[in-house]
Amino acid sequence: MVICSLTSSRQCSQRRKREREVAKEKQRYSGDEEVGIVAVEPRPNKGVASKVMDCVEKLIVKFMHRCSTPNHYFTGNFAPLPHETPPTTDLLVKGFVPDCLNGEFVSVGPNPKFEPVAGHHFMIHGLRIKNGKATYVSRYVRTSKLKQEEHFGAAKFMKIGDLNGPFGLVMVILQLLRQKLKVLDALHGTGTANTALVYHHGKLLALQEADKPYVLKVLEDGDIQTLGMLDYDKRLEHSFTAHPKVDPFTGEMFTFGYSLTPPYITYRVISKDGFMHDPVPITISDPIMMHDFAITENYAIFMDHPLIFKPKEMVKEKKSAFTFDATKRARFGLLPRYAKDEMQIRWFELPNCFIFHNANAWEEEDEVVLITSRAQHPDLDMFNGIVKEKLKNFSNELYEMRFNMKTGLALQKKLSASVVELPRVNESYTGRRTRYVYGTILEGVVKVTGIIKFDLHAEPETEKTKLEVGGNVQGIYDLGPGRFGSEAIFVPRVPGITSEEDDGFLIFFVHDENDGKSSVHVIDAKTMSTDPVAVVEIPHRVPYGFHAFFVTEEQLQEQGKL
Repeated sequence: MVICSLTSSRQCSQRRKREREVAKEKQRYSGDEEVGIVAVEPRPNKGVASKVMDCVEKLIVKFMHRCSTPNHYFTGNFAPLPHETPPTTDLLVKGFVPDCLNGEFVSVGPNPKFEPVAGHHFMIHGLRIKNGKATYVSRYVRTSKLKQEEHFGAAKFMKIGDLNGPFGLVMVILQLLRQKLKVLDALHGTGTANTALVYHHGKLLALQEADKPYVLKVLEDGDIQTLGMLDYDKRLEHSFTAHPKVDPFTGEMFTFGYSLTPPYITYRVISKDGFMHDPVPITISDPIMMHDFAITENYAIFMDHPLIFKPKEMVKEKKSAFTFDATKRARFGLLPRYAKDEMQIRWFELPNCFIFHNANAWEEEDEVVLITSRAQHPDLDMFNGIVKEKLKNFSNELYEMRFNMKTGLALQKKLSASVVELPRVNESYTGRRTRYVYGTILEGVVKVTGIIKFDLHAEPETEKTKLEVGGNVQGIYDLGPGRFGSEAIFVPRVPGITSEEDDGFLIFFVHDENDGKSSVHVIDAKTMSTDPVAVVEIPHRVPYGFHAFFVTEEQLQEQGKL
């Protein structure tokens, strides 16, 4: 009890000190008064320059673009929907939806409005649940890019998948010319808000790591509006990761952006009341892709992995702009999470790898523990639309990594067979010790064939080459032949950490390629029973997407004030 009291007193003291620092930093900030959400009203130009650029683009595509390679993001259930769907009520619900799922389940996915030479637009799919009834809606995230392409009636922006070979270089030059000639308006960025969602300070944010957040509003009937862009009162001048971390105990949000020019990584802390603190540049040797990071109670964990931006190799060797260097080791940087600069960062090395997504991280005495999904042979072609019926040489397994702050040593331990991705936990435990991890199973193609539950207190059966129940695998919800799913989101039965960690439900989209129908499944996260708690039928197919999020009823009421 004495130790607990001392710990609580120390935490309260640290919190009060932090609040004083926030107040001082706000006083030092000499910018304009708070402006809140920024209205996005781009001003593209349809004049002569636009027509000239269109002609140039047609010639480039005709003589340089590799059109023979099929793009699986425009076939089958990857194909876009032709239109948005306004709120559709009284959906058929098989079983019953628990009261804790009152709220809105939202998922983001690719849905280009125009046949792309270039960038995708992305659609939010929402399922409003209230008192056992369900309403479905789908809306575009109304980004600057979407509004400009609606103005032209055609795709005008390049996408990361175009950054391949000499064609990629020419497409970069073409986009820069369009911006220079005022054909395109880059004032509000060129992002797609396409990757993930997060809720903080009364706002639901749609995120993509190459741009700033877009603010969404969920209406009472479940409909979704795009309110504008969030630049934190002009304090955000760099990109914003698609995977920020919200500390459920302090209400703060921790984030970063990566860049192709120094500083390659910039770390930020956002207070519970939405104030963004001064930037903390992180020094690394190369411009890398860093898709995710992690936090503990006292540290932020950065990942300097060798997926490096190499434009010269892109042109000379006709490769993707981001090239994986198999000769380099993977580095992990641990920085005190309230650090004012990078002077206290500690770097650790482990064997070569790349990490797309982390599950969670926490501290145990002298060690910092990271639970993550580790890729041995990352292949960006999978995400650029190149069909690969088999994930050749692709290994993605759940791992435990330990960084000893006293000795400076790092160790890693394999926790699963391949392929496990999109690991999730009960987010009431973000930054604190976790027992259970939920993930998606990928087999054969880049589609989700099942949902898996790991018990980190059990020993893994490392000799297994297939994911099956036993050891630390506590349960698998197999979707069955021809059925594929999405990222599964954990919703606790009771908010907070007063109940059992796995006492709750998993919610996710499922598409049946046998009959072309889509649905939302709710399963028991504790038992992982093959009998779903509820299945909600969707009025039309929902294309395969990226990340998802659950907005609670309390959060819906809070953001409804915007």
